[in-house]
Amino acid sequence: MKDIVWIIIILLIVGWLFGFLSFGAVLGNLVHILLIVAVILIVLKLLDKI
Repeated sequence: MKDIVWIIIILLIVGWLFGFLSFGAVLGNLVHILLIVAVILIVLKLLDKI
């Protein structure tokens, strides 16, 4: 199960880089907000497992 979390984290980082580099500053802010929300959800999910 921990492997799935790491795969999701890697996909989020790659998606963030792709969105930031391809859409620039206009949609880059939206991508940053989505990344922050996703990271918060992952942290909450990990803390729930402990």
